[in-house]
Amino acid sequence: MWFHPLIVMSLFGGLFGAGLAYASRKFAVKTDPRVAAVLEALPGVNCGACGYPGCAGYAEAVVSGKAAPSLCAPGGAEVTEAVCAILGVTYEATEPRVAYVMCQGAPHAQQEAQYDGVASCALAALVSEGPSACKYACVMMGDCYHACPFGAISWQTGSVPVIDEAKCTACRKCIAICPKEVIALRYRSKRVLILCHSQDKGAVARKKCAVACIACTKCVQTCPVHAIRMDGNLAVLDTGVCTQCGACVKVCPTGAIRDLRPTTNEENLARAGAGIGVAAE
Repeated sequence: MWFHPLIVMSLFGGLFGAGLAYASRKFAVKTDPRVAAVLEALPGVNCGACGYPGCAGYAEAVVSGKAAPSLCAPGGAEVTEAVCAILGVTYEATEPRVAYVMCQGAPHAQQEAQYDGVASCALAALVSEGPSACKYACVMMGDCYHACPFGAISWQTGSVPVIDEAKCTACRKCIAICPKEVIALRYRSKRVLILCHSQDKGAVARKKCAVACIACTKCVQTCPVHAIRMDGNLAVLDTGVCTQCGACVKVCPTGAIRDLRPTTNEENLARAGAGIGVAAE
């Protein structure tokens, strides 16, 4: 009869449905409820600074033990503490890091050409490696300024970007987009810095930029804690080891090393009142 196919199809539909229901229960992937809790604790900016694809990817990684609970740079210590509480592990405070520009740019660096294209560091760097005579210098066209999701970078045309350490979360967006790799991370309290990225030899570097590192190695020889090493023709400072004694600043013949610690009377008094020592000028 005509209704037999309908009955058969209904029976098959029921069997397939029951099979799918059984399979979904049998082979269901169980989700650890802590993943949702960690995800809720994260700031949700999906910046990728942790090295995982968004906050959801990091939440899964940290719960599975593949990632440390302290990798959320935008969330900082507060989020790390919350994640540790969810995981039931001990929270260990670490000093936050912030980005800084390893270049002093104009007016110290010589300009070799005039770039008239689209205002983009990436594009300008493709034309004779940029307008600056120093091919390692900041291009100063603000790609990092536009990339920062936290408004931590201020910039004016023709100048080196300035990073506000109070707003910087060390998300590394600026580092990733810089075509010259002149942006790096430092510990927030460390403000004695080598502000040069040139690998040119001494005489060539000095000719192109008045404040370039000339690889004289005086800072390496002077540092009492061996926080400075030579990378080719460039002195490199490990801010994690540096004690900010300022000895390297005094022996640097070009001013490539700068002491950016507070020096005004008001700031010194405030630091003294807080029990924080200030190096003598």
